[in-house]
Amino acid sequence: MFDKLKALFQDTKAATDAPVTCDALQLATATLLIEAAQLDGQFSDAETAKISTLLQKKFNLDAPTTAQLMTQAEVKSDDSIQIFDFTRTIAEQCSPEERTEIMELLWSVAYADGELHPYESNLMRRIAGLLHVSDRDSGAAKKRARAEML
Repeated sequence: MFDKLKALFQDTKAATDAPVTCDALQLATATLLIEAAQLDGQFSDAETAKISTLLQKKFNLDAPTTAQLMTQAEVKSDDSIQIFDFTRTIAEQCSPEERTEIMELLWSVAYADGELHPYESNLMRRIAGLLHVSDRDSGAAKKRARAEML
C-alpha cells in the first residue's frame, strides 16, 4: 500500500517538474520575435522585456511559461539557419488578421531598442512576404507599433 502511495506522489511530482511544452504557433511566433531582436547584433534587455510582454499578452501566458517559451525559442533561433518553417507554421494556423497582428508584434520588437536597423527592416519585408501580409497591412502594423513607442 505504501508503495502505491509513494508511486502516486512520485508521478505527481514528475508531472509538475516537467518542462512546459508550448504549441507550434507560440514557438514559431516567439522564435521570429527573437530573430528580429537579435538581427542588429544586440539583444537588449528592453527587447527581452518587450518580447516577454508581447508573448504574455498574445497567448495569455503566465511569466514562468513565457520564460520557458522564450528559452525554447532562443534555442530554435540559434539552431535554425532559415525562417521559412516558422513563417509556414504561422501562415498555416492564422487568419490574415492574425498574421498582420503578428507583423505588428515583430515591428514592436524591431522598435523596442529605440531605432530601426536596416537588417530589421529587411527581415520584416521578408517575413511579411512569407506570411502573405500585404505591404499596406505591414506598413499599417509598422505605424501602429511605432506610435505605441512614442
